[in-house]
Amino acid sequence: MGVKRRPVKFERSPCLLISINIKKRKLKNFKVFYLIALMALLLGLGIFFLGYGSQSGSLFCAFFLFLSIGFRGSSKTRGYSFSVLIFGAVTFSLFYPQFLISVGTFKLSALIVPLLQILMFGMGTSMSFGDFKGVIKMPKGVFIGLVCQFTIMPFIGFGLASVSGLSPEIAAGIILIGAAPSGLASNVMAYLANANLALSVTLTAVATLLSPLVTPLLMDLLAGQFIAIDPLAMTWSIVKMVIIPIIAGLVFNHFFHGKVNWLDKAMPILSMASIAVIISIITASGRDSLLNVGLLLVTLAIAHNLSGYFLGYWGCRLFKMSEKDCRTIALEVGMQNGGLASGIALEMGKLSTVGLAPAIFGPWMNISGSSLATWWRDKPIIEKNIKLGKKTF
Repeated sequence: MGVKRRPVKFERSPCLLISINIKKRKLKNFKVFYLIALMALLLGLGIFFLGYGSQSGSLFCAFFLFLSIGFRGSSKTRGYSFSVLIFGAVTFSLFYPQFLISVGTFKLSALIVPLLQILMFGMGTSMSFGDFKGVIKMPKGVFIGLVCQFTIMPFIGFGLASVSGLSPEIAAGIILIGAAPSGLASNVMAYLANANLALSVTLTAVATLLSPLVTPLLMDLLAGQFIAIDPLAMTWSIVKMVIIPIIAGLVFNHFFHGKVNWLDKAMPILSMASIAVIISIITASGRDSLLNVGLLLVTLAIAHNLSGYFLGYWGCRLFKMSEKDCRTIALEVGMQNGGLASGIALEMGKLSTVGLAPAIFGPWMNISGSSLATWWRDKPIIEKNIKLGKKTF
């Protein structure tokens, strides 16, 4: 007869149990914010449909605020927290634009360029001169990435603008966001997507340095069919807003890397706050136009962004690039520097019209980019080589 064995019981250690209980308590605490957000939304909708639209604005803002806090409670949703907060800022701008247009005689739009310069300085401090070595180490990836960056998005933007039926200045804004280089957000998404981070950083750096030449030329060629473009003035605007602050950040990083810890911690927070303020001011300035064409412009921004991901990825597949490089270039192409586009619109004196498309594109690309990066992160990278005789596909 066999000897009966007692089932082995695996007991969790007291430390592990305490850790699990703490996590459960934290999740429960954050669920309270979801409940508050839902109540604010339902109450806001009720008041809105009863005909008290202006009174419902604060409740909709509260909805996005508490939803954003709730998202911080889970690693799966934490990446969307900032994007939700941006939607809250946009909502505030739509309901209460008077607070974001001027304070006394001071026009708040004057803050956009300094805030953008702070953003670009922060971008420079996160880079190093070594990032440009990727041009030599990965020439094929950099060349294809730059060609895709400055062809796919500008010409899709031109196509969408041409068939949109929007006013010339708003339509030109669609082309402007397409003609802008990629921004730092694409580097974050490349990291999350298990893509080629070195290639992503190099592409962002090189595309940004080329933007004073390429962006004005593309705008003159494409947007010039809608509105008058001054390429030289636009070149100087980009140099002033982007190139000088980035070079200053590079030099600062070279000499003071790791020596100013408070700045390293403050720059990400300051950058996010700057983006929120820039988008809020643009939305408030163009509120009336946005209420008229908002749904159409949102649809076009989504189509523009998704087309960039799709064509960027499969365009690289045609050149038989690796899966990591295809993911990288897809994100670089689809995610543009909305802050730069907004700054250019301000310098053109057309913030409330040309600046609308960048203001909408920015928050959306963060949501779509986070979603795509998360999906790719959970999908293993498998390079398939199928051999048929002597040929490899």
